[in-house]
Amino acid sequence: MFKNSTKDDYTATHIVDRFIKQAIENWASDIHIEPEDASVRIRYRIDGVLVEVEKLPLNVLNNLISRVKVLANLDIAENRRPQDGRFEIHSPSVIDMRVSVFPTVYGECAVIRILDQSKLMNSFAELGFHEDQLKTFEEMIKKPYGLILVTGPTGSGKTTTLFSILNNINSPKRCIVTLEDPVEYHLPFIRQSQINEDIGFGFAEGLRSLFRQNPDVIMIGEIRDRKTADIAIQAAMTGHLVLSTLHTNDSVGALIRLSEMRLEKFLITSATIGIIAQRLVRRICPDCKEEYQPQENLISMINSQDLPKIFYHSKGCEMCNNTGYRGRVGIFEILTPSPEVNKLVYKEASWQDLFNMATSQGMISLRKSGMKMVENGITTLEEVLRVTNK
Repeated sequence: MFKNSTKDDYTATHIVDRFIKQAIENWASDIHIEPEDASVRIRYRIDGVLVEVEKLPLNVLNNLISRVKVLANLDIAENRRPQDGRFEIHSPSVIDMRVSVFPTVYGECAVIRILDQSKLMNSFAELGFHEDQLKTFEEMIKKPYGLILVTGPTGSGKTTTLFSILNNINSPKRCIVTLEDPVEYHLPFIRQSQINEDIGFGFAEGLRSLFRQNPDVIMIGEIRDRKTADIAIQAAMTGHLVLSTLHTNDSVGALIRLSEMRLEKFLITSATIGIIAQRLVRRICPDCKEEYQPQENLISMINSQDLPKIFYHSKGCEMCNNTGYRGRVGIFEILTPSPEVNKLVYKEASWQDLFNMATSQGMISLRKSGMKMVENGITTLEEVLRVTNK
């Protein structure tokens, strides 16, 4: 699937163009250019996993990094400090390339993030929501005001989910304003702003100014501190629909995280209308899919009630670069805090007590959501165990 270089390929322009084209063709999300003591390693992140595709001689590094800097409009003379930039290509849709250059002991390394506007999901079913989750989710985003949080680790697809929500509720009749770091996708009718901490324009400062813009919906790229969380909750309490992300492992953890920020608990419970936790799992390659029996130690990690009758995996083929996987899909956990859950928040209950209450009232956990994907032959048991705890 990947083409090895020849001596004639060692011009910076050719190398960078080839890697970008090859990465897009293989649905990679990132290109890593990494210097080592005697070579330059090129890796693509495909379906969330880094794959080494080539090694180049170390003497091409400086020209390679310079070419990337020129494309991203960065300072080619500066090699001691990190730099961030961007550029666009048309292939044929508009693809935004985010560039991060970082100094290391062997020279500068670069990561190029590939953001294809055409891959922005329009359907929530495409994201991976099950039918029994869709109704809850769609009711949540139709509410006129309140706080909706999307949680998960870096690279779990939170931004895609947020923009799919915005895409769904977007209308010329609504004023939607975003604060992002950085702006990744561009949508019509939405006023998008990029924060700049260097000049004192952070999420909290931007939020204060946004109120004078008379928005109906506010999207905050991330709630990082108490100040931002407090203003976001105040906005949700005063007639705005507020969307944001939070770095927690699951939906229940978001309630605990907000409490740890020393926010008033009655504000947390009054403002929060929904929390979505998510992960991305790799899809089984359809071209080499087959039935199989997982190892007993893996099966023993799953509740017997959740076990499907038939398991599937892929043996690997040319279409999936012999990985057995092609593409990714989300698994989700949706919490709409009930009065009983809110009472536990007031009592500063443990994560386990909150989780038990939420699941007893019908919340589908990340693990169970993943097992539904296993049952439907979309992903493997190994993938679900890799990204979920329980």
